[in-house]
Amino acid sequence: MSDEETTVRGKFVALRPVMDERLTRLWAGAEADALGDGGIAIVERATGLSRTTIRAGRDELRAGVAADDVVGVRRAGGGRSRIEETTPGIVEALETLVDPVTRGDPESPLRWTSKSTRKLAAELSTQGFAEGRTVVVREWLQLAGDAEDPGGVGASRSERAIRVYQ
Repeated sequence: MSDEETTVRGKFVALRPVMDERLTRLWAGAEADALGDGGIAIVERATGLSRTTIRAGRDELRAGVAADDVVGVRRAGGGRSRIEETTPGIVEALETLVDPVTRGDPESPLRWTSKSTRKLAAELSTQGFAEGRTVVVREWLQLAGDAEDPGGVGASRSERAIRVYQ
């Protein structure tokens, strides 16, 4: 990791709790612009933000921004509803599918299974749940105790590896 990436990551970690979606985009664009050639790639690696988000922030800044232009910020309560609300019973169904084949120390907060997410999703669909593999992964991570630490900003693939084997 380069010094530039380390510096950008430090700034991002410090500012992230107080930045909303728009401010994050603008800040990332400003950092990329200040770094010059290769700035977007550096900011992407350091923050985990999408290149398109960084580019949009940079372009927005270049076009000129005013404090009155409050667009692209989501209101509180916006976004997708939790799966538990839209599909009652899915968490319990996943729990019953995984429980017999759970591996590892029963005292450990982490849980492991040898079933693949595709197989779990297929078994859930036979029970009448239409949710796909990504929902199964997200819910399994919650059940497995991994929801609180999704890997962190800029974590390597091995650090954020999903503990469900394909």
